[in-house]
Amino acid sequence: MTDVLRRGRASLAFSFFAQGATFALLVTRIPAIQDRYGVSDALLPAFLAAVPILAGVGSVTTEQLVRRIRPSRLLRWSQPVVLLALLGVGSGDRLVELAVALGAFGLAVGALDASMNMLGVSLQRTYGRSIMLGFHATYSLGGIVGASLAWVGAHWHLSLFVSYLPVVLVLLPAAFVGSRWYVDGGAASVPEADADADAAAEVGKGQGQSGALVFRLLLPLCLVMTFAYIGDSTVSNWSAKYLQDVLGSSEQLATVPYNVYMVMTLVGRAVGDFGVRRFGAVAVVRLGAVVAALGFAVVAVAPGAWVGMLGFTLLGLGLCVLVPQTFAAAGRLFPGASDAAIARLNIFNYVGFLIGSPLVGALGDAWNYRGAMLVPMVLVLATLGYARSFAPEPDRYGDGHERPRTADVGRGSNGL
Repeated sequence: MTDVLRRGRASLAFSFFAQGATFALLVTRIPAIQDRYGVSDALLPAFLAAVPILAGVGSVTTEQLVRRIRPSRLLRWSQPVVLLALLGVGSGDRLVELAVALGAFGLAVGALDASMNMLGVSLQRTYGRSIMLGFHATYSLGGIVGASLAWVGAHWHLSLFVSYLPVVLVLLPAAFVGSRWYVDGGAASVPEADADADAAAEVGKGQGQSGALVFRLLLPLCLVMTFAYIGDSTVSNWSAKYLQDVLGSSEQLATVPYNVYMVMTLVGRAVGDFGVRRFGAVAVVRLGAVVAALGFAVVAVAPGAWVGMLGFTLLGLGLCVLVPQTFAAAGRLFPGASDAAIARLNIFNYVGFLIGSPLVGALGDAWNYRGAMLVPMVLVLATLGYARSFAPEPDRYGDGHERPRTADVGRGSNGL
């Protein structure tokens, strides 16, 4: 490995870390944000839903932009916008200011998430071995650091601006300087891209339009991404309430499950790349799905808080491998058009986030929260049916017909 690649890997890892810390600082201080701006309980869900919706818009826009602008440039400029938007959330005092800050945050996060994972997939391809889980491990580490800093701010009754300003002053220049060493994957030239688009149309003959073929190849990964984030949002939004209201824990103990979950995602991702190299992505995804489903089952039947904590521990270990491997699989499916594939796939990150919390809440109110935990369990188990999509070169549609090589379905920026 050259020094260029090593610096590129380290700078991208720091970008993941900074984003994990930034996002945690936002979501863990939602009660303080609500108090500062006087957001009613009825209006709060609209503000919270706006962020992932706008992030989806940002991801769709990124798919178009990467045809003309390298992902490294998009990441270089979107990360400062996210950090400044966080500071904007902490510095305003009117609802319109909060709306503008969260709007900028959501749009920039969509571009940031997409471009970070584009660079991660291209670096993994260049390295020739699994490193994607390591990037997401630094994201988890950033989330733990951000949540800890948020706890300090809440404990010492610091204003949002005072809590956010030191973090932004440290991360903003560091991320901008580090962006000098981002490494883009090799981009196909325009003539090559046009030729491959024609080839994709030829491949699509007899199977419908090439766009339908591409959607068919990407759909299993989109579903896995959605299921994974439904599980993740269930933990982040309902673990404290579940432990306190259903399992009878104290308010203080109810704050522990999410911290345990985040620590276990860090541990699982830190060792996950070794598992992929040793056993392959399919085996790791299957094991992750089974462990996550077992975690939801333990949570659903737990007689008390400590058994429930065990369930959330298993959830962290199981769910943590699914998202990084889904991005990596999209890169393998469309090796010359991975940027566009990842931008599309990234949208389902936000779809799962939007569905997960309201789904569990509605089921919990209409039925009970123990039963509600079984729904994400079933969805995570459904991942087992799509595990073959994570193979290095899947060769069947699942209907007994040989599949054309995915490299021929689309290369270059226009391949998708």
